Amino acid sequence: MPKYVIERAIPGAGALSQTELQGISQRSREVLSKLGPEIQWLQSYVTGEKIYCVYIAPNAEIIREHARMGGFPADSVEEVKSIIDPTSAE
Repeated sequence: MPKYVIERAIPGAGALSQTELQGISQRSREVLSKLGPEIQWLQSYVTGEKIYCVYIAPNAEIIREHARMGGFPADSVEEVKSIIDPTSAE
């Protein structure tokens, strides 16, 4: 199943408290449970002004639906075509 990286512009994201991040996580999981097992949230990276999320899903449309239902921005939804890391150089 395809993997996607979602960019979410959230001003002040890096200053969100653990309680606020927990609330966002809980809301995301609630929506995921409604959408069913074909969409999975793997992890997210919180930066100063954005959150980058990694999902597995059959298509970008279901990711956008998750964002709509959860009230989250989804400024960019990009399918991962390849993954590289330091061992890719070997």
